[in-house]
Amino acid sequence: MSRRTASLIISGLLFIAMALAATLTSVPYGELTPGPTVNTLGPYRGKPVIEVSGAPTYPASGHLNMTTVSVTSKGYNMPLLSAFIGWVKGDADVVPKKSLYPDDKTEKEVEQENAEEFTSSQEHAKVAAFHQLGIPVEEQVIVGKVAKDMPATGKLHAGDIIVSIDGTPIKTPEDVAAAITKHKAGDTVVFVVDPVDARGTQRTVEVGTVAAPDDGRALVGITPGTLPKFPFQVTIHLEDVGGPSAGLMFALGIVDILSPGDLTGGKFVAGTGTIDDDGSVGPIGGVTMKTIAARDAGAKYFLTPKGNCAEAAKERPGGLTLVQVDSVQDAVKALDVIRTGQGTLTECKAG
Repeated sequence: MSRRTASLIISGLLFIAMALAATLTSVPYGELTPGPTVNTLGPYRGKPVIEVSGAPTYPASGHLNMTTVSVTSKGYNMPLLSAFIGWVKGDADVVPKKSLYPDDKTEKEVEQENAEEFTSSQEHAKVAAFHQLGIPVEEQVIVGKVAKDMPATGKLHAGDIIVSIDGTPIKTPEDVAAAITKHKAGDTVVFVVDPVDARGTQRTVEVGTVAAPDDGRALVGITPGTLPKFPFQVTIHLEDVGGPSAGLMFALGIVDILSPGDLTGGKFVAGTGTIDDDGSVGPIGGVTMKTIAARDAGAKYFLTPKGNCAEAAKERPGGLTLVQVDSVQDAVKALDVIRTGQGTLTECKAG
């Protein structure tokens, strides 16, 4: 055997060994890839994504797509080779697994948090949309949290609307504290509540009190909060999605459906962004994957939170215009430019 042949054989064996090692060796990383997109103006699994009851609605054409990111599970052991491939290709992000699943939380706990954020984003989107449309929204006082092993445990539930305490109507969270602390530890407090399940009936609940460890004031073990009270019902039918990043697109979908005319003019617009009650749009994670998902779905414009613009513009998918928005009002103005072709869009620029 010649020296050249021997060298080739040894090199080949080393390559095979390295390839096997890269395939079998796992690294503590996860992968983000473009996820599904859903048109908030259209149907989802046989139901409209946004359904309105008790108010006039108007037909809306075009697309206002919310975008998602697909994430590997906490139990996924990423091979070193897969991590390397993910780093070099442009349609995936490889990130430390801790950034997706903190060590102190199980995958189920992370999923639960994401589901709660998604539900919360829907409520914020409704409030922001109503404010944009000039529709007044009242607030109602609810049971925000129930502490463990307290008199209220099992009697009151998070989300219960507090109608009155001891016969006194409740208007603010401060009213709850004032009504309870009128009592002495050991007394009974009488709540009238509307249940979390709107199909249930109003009920009267008697709850005992205990002394606070610091100052002895009466406690039942709840933290009050507030919940918007809408003049009519808006329901969002969307499942298997988590996190707060669809808030902006939900708000725009609600505005479009409740407004005469057409926000998009039939154009295909996608986007992302968290939403506050005042209509402020906040940045999100995985924006690059979401712009790819939007482009692949057919979008020509992508409404991008101001805080994500620089990152998104660095790897802008071809054929997709990234439009900077900082609020629902900004987004509505941008859609007016997109629809009419008149005016100038504020496009994202790489930092």
